[in-house]
Amino acid sequence: MIVSHKYRFIFLKTAKTAGTSIEIALSKFLGEDDIVTPISAEDELIRRQFGFAGPRNYKVPLKQLSVSDLVNSAIRFRRTQFYNHMSAQEVRAYVGETVWNSYHKFCFERNPFDRVVSLFYWCFRAEPRPTLKEFVATDQIGLLTRRGIDLYTTATGALAVDQVARYENLTEELEIIRLQLGIPEPLELPRAKASHRVDRRHYSELLDDDCRALIAARFHREMQMFGYQF
Repeated sequence: MIVSHKYRFIFLKTAKTAGTSIEIALSKFLGEDDIVTPISAEDELIRRQFGFAGPRNYKVPLKQLSVSDLVNSAIRFRRTQFYNHMSAQEVRAYVGETVWNSYHKFCFERNPFDRVVSLFYWCFRAEPRPTLKEFVATDQIGLLTRRGIDLYTTATGALAVDQVARYENLTEELEIIRLQLGIPEPLELPRAKASHRVDRRHYSELLDDDCRALIAARFHREMQMFGYQF
C-alpha cells in the first residue's frame, strides 16, 4: 500500500493483481515523505536490486490515532501501522479527510476465475497439492474477497476509490494512471511472484463446470460490477 504526497495518490493493494510488482515499480518515483508499507523479504530484495527505496513512514503518527488505537498499541507494545492489504476505510481514517478527498485513489481488479487459479498456485507452490476443485470448495478463496472488493468498496457496496483498473489491461492501465499522476517515466514492472504458478494454461482449460459455478456464485459482485465472464 502506498500513499504518495509527492504525486498525490493512494494505491490500495489487492491480492493476485500484480500489486507487489506495481508497488516496486512505483517505488522508483516516490518521495522521502511518502508512505510505503513493507512487502516480503523476497520481494524487498527485488526492490533493492532495482535500486529503489524500500518501506518508509508506515507507522501512523500518534496524533492521528484514536484512543482505541493508542490503547491497542500499548497492549501489543507495537505502534499502529499502515500495512500491505489495507482497506480504503482504514487508510481514510489515518490519512484524514483532506488527503483522502484530494488524492487520486486507485487499485486493480482481475477476472475472478483467473484470480482463483493464481491464488491456488500461490498457496500450493509444490506437490503434493489438492485438486483445483477441492481448493475452490474451501474458504481459502475468500481471501480474494477480503483483499479485493471488500478493500475498495463501502459498507453499502459503492466504490470507495476513484479508479479500479483492470489487470487484464495492466500495461495500458498503468500508462494511463502514470500520465494522470504526472509520473515522468513509464513504470518498469518486475515479475514479482510470477514463478509461483507452474501451469500457465488459461483458466478455462483448468476449471470444470462445478468450479465455474462455485466461483461465479462466490464472486458475483465483481462479475456484476465489472462485467467479468468465464
